[in-house]
Amino acid sequence: MGTDSDEVVALVSAALHALDHGLGDRLDDAAVTLAGRCASAATQRTVVVTLLDSLTAATSMAWHRGWQPSDVHRLAGRRLGAAEQGLAVDVMSHELGRYAPTSVDRRWWTQLREQGGEAWWPASSTLLDAHRERGVDWFTLVSRALTVLHLLARLPVLEQLTPLPGTVVPPAAASEGEAGERPAVDERILSKVRLLLAKAESTTFAAEAETFTAGAQSLMARHSIDAAVLAAADPTRLRDHTAPEGRRIGIDNPYDGPKAMLLDAVASANRCRMVWSRELGFGTVIGFESDLEGVEVLFTSLLVQATRTLTSAGSRTDRHGGSRTRSFRQSFLTAYASRIGERLREVTAAEEVAASATVRSAGRELVPLLAARAEEVDDAVSTWFPELRAHSVGSVRDAEGWHSGRAAADRAELGSGPAITP
Repeated sequence: MGTDSDEVVALVSAALHALDHGLGDRLDDAAVTLAGRCASAATQRTVVVTLLDSLTAATSMAWHRGWQPSDVHRLAGRRLGAAEQGLAVDVMSHELGRYAPTSVDRRWWTQLREQGGEAWWPASSTLLDAHRERGVDWFTLVSRALTVLHLLARLPVLEQLTPLPGTVVPPAAASEGEAGERPAVDERILSKVRLLLAKAESTTFAAEAETFTAGAQSLMARHSIDAAVLAAADPTRLRDHTAPEGRRIGIDNPYDGPKAMLLDAVASANRCRMVWSRELGFGTVIGFESDLEGVEVLFTSLLVQATRTLTSAGSRTDRHGGSRTRSFRQSFLTAYASRIGERLREVTAAEEVAASATVRSAGRELVPLLAARAEEVDDAVSTWFPELRAHSVGSVRDAEGWHSGRAAADRAELGSGPAITP
């Protein structure tokens, strides 16, 4: 006869099997049985410890499979309810709390803070007990825990883009040669870029918005060139001289194809590459750190502006009275992405021409320098995505939508707005 712990483990396994096969009744049966055991103090501890240990182990395994906090949060938002998504954040906070803060990549802490992650429960209590004390009944809590556990335990393997928790070398332990290095991303430049985007959002004049947009891209391109020149002159001065990095950026439905095109256009114009993982809802942008932050900021702003324009355009019908709103919006966003890519490349090329003379006067040639960095990015893509295949994602079925999208891209106003809805 098995121990009480063995029986709880078997019930958890049965629940995961039920979730694998969509067997809702069997999931409820397992959750009811586990919740019933929580009525007794003697067996409640076993259930709570088993569930928490399983959640912690599954989270740790997710890190080893290449997932980061923002990746898990994004997928939980696509597949689970708000309560389960919140529990997933708490589980990640609990797991990362086991490491020395300086031994975890700084970007992970940023991601967790953006999700509202922190250990709000007292050290004397587990996070599951703390949720129960907030008034959640045992059946609901157990069901949520099993659902989150299933998500974590079934995550596929992704590319390992950052060091694992516990393996980052704290700054104090870095060598003396690294002590005076400059950050790859100049926050002053990013602040100016964000300011220009905010101005573009606030203006009602298309020409003025265009000027601010071009100014933001120009600053990003110039910063990228400066970082490349500094890294080539003295590799110890910049953190990003070692190798390209990867960043996953969400690409949500509806119209995920044209949105992926837009992200690819922004990435390409800023000397990065983008790989789209459609089924998981994100694109991985590969490039040097000095370029990645700007790509994310600009993509988000451009997408929000397109969303606002689409929303104000309203619905569309054909001559028979049938709806063609979806085809209009699909065509609009496809054209928008195409034209935005052209505009950004024009600005970047102009900055390269303007910088070439300055770089040449210092005894260097800009074109081969940038080509070498592009080759490094291509090599990183080949290493992380050895079976990468290119395919077309845009489709145009509505002429009005196409021309409207091109026009909107020409007067791109960047800022916030409502979400696109089908």
